[in-house]
Amino acid sequence: MKQLIFSALLIASSFNLYAWQTLIDTTSTDQNLTAKQQAIVRIAALTGKGDLGKLKTELNVGLEAGLTVNQIKETLVHVYAYAGFPRSIRGLQTLMTVLDERKAKGINDEKGAETSPINDQRSKYERGKAILEKLTGVAETGSKTGYAAFAPEIEVFLKEHLFADIFERDVLTYIERELATVSVLAGIGGVEPMLRSHLNICLNVGLSPGQLQQFIGTIGSTIGKKEAKATQKVLDDLLKSK
Repeated sequence: MKQLIFSALLIASSFNLYAWQTLIDTTSTDQNLTAKQQAIVRIAALTGKGDLGKLKTELNVGLEAGLTVNQIKETLVHVYAYAGFPRSIRGLQTLMTVLDERKAKGINDEKGAETSPINDQRSKYERGKAILEKLTGVAETGSKTGYAAFAPEIEVFLKEHLFADIFERDVLTYIERELATVSVLAGIGGVEPMLRSHLNICLNVGLSPGQLQQFIGTIGSTIGKKEAKATQKVLDDLLKSK
């Protein structure tokens, strides 16, 4: 056993710490994200930043970690809600290149499940409202305040499009979508209230404080210490308020 541990440590020394963690974190615990979850964090963060060189590498890592093509496509599409169509489309174009290169090498990646049909007969607004309530654990009642009162159109767009059209798609779980969301928000910066809200949703949907600490470590190794430090402050303030 000691020899096996020593050999593993020797192998680990040739890898970046976070790459090594990706190889060994195959199951989720209260402290660790799975390799697939870490891959989603890196892919979403780099897509939001527009770092296509690093993204290409991480797309390969994600596929090797077991993400399906459709799960990665869905992550890249999800990013557009927070970083815009240009970043999302460039991410999709990069994925197309990666898949072509892997196919040329004889690698046939699993396509994965398609989105299930939506059979809910409620309006998109009502469906989106119900999903938001489930994510936040807070009932959407009472009169609108803040930006929702100032610009009611965007409140409707959020309910109908973000939380119905996007979050309702089941290729990704709520946890995976929230990890993608906080990854983009952490990367673009200057959106601390939204980052705090979505970190809180992460806790509501089942991620632990320890897993969010690992998320911040992954952000630091992927896009920078500055972004990780700012995210850490938001998380610390959130946890102190609990």
